[in-house]
Amino acid sequence: MTDDRDVQDGVGEPDAFERLWTPHRIAYIKGENKPRSSDEVDCPFCRIPSLDDAEGLIVHRGEHAYAVLNLYPYNAGHLLVCPYRHVADYTELTEEETAEVASLTKQAMRVMRTVTSPQGFNLGLNQGQVAGAGIAAHLHQHVVPRWGGDANFMPVIGHTKTIPQLLGDTREMLAAAWPKE
Repeated sequence: MTDDRDVQDGVGEPDAFERLWTPHRIAYIKGENKPRSSDEVDCPFCRIPSLDDAEGLIVHRGEHAYAVLNLYPYNAGHLLVCPYRHVADYTELTEEETAEVASLTKQAMRVMRTVTSPQGFNLGLNQGQVAGAGIAAHLHQHVVPRWGGDANFMPVIGHTKTIPQLLGDTREMLAAAWPKE
């Protein structure tokens, strides 16, 4: 027998599936924080450095690039390494920017290994919207820590990603472990 509240609440006929609601994801799906244009004025990666570290989720600031937590992470600790300069293509980076993006990526891996002991990493640059770049106008290197079983049934069957820690807590933990220069 179906309870009318189930139908009215959009659940429909009861079945064998448990549902984990992740209403915060709808903001990303609808394009929250996505730039309206490819201009610097609309770019979150250009705006973030003007915020304080905690508000901007910045883990480390370098001279030419910075490390920031992904606001919509694939896994806990998912960092982005971004040049400060608004540049879309890897080949447009200066030698100094290229070196610092690479250096911060290596440092992010070392810090994560110290703090959260991942068993592996996915590293990547998505060049262009067709290649999967959510914000194609500003280059950003993904550093995604991985653990055995982190791609279990939840994302595969349930299309749900469980992140076990608040972004602010993750930022504090990684920033505290980042070597001071």
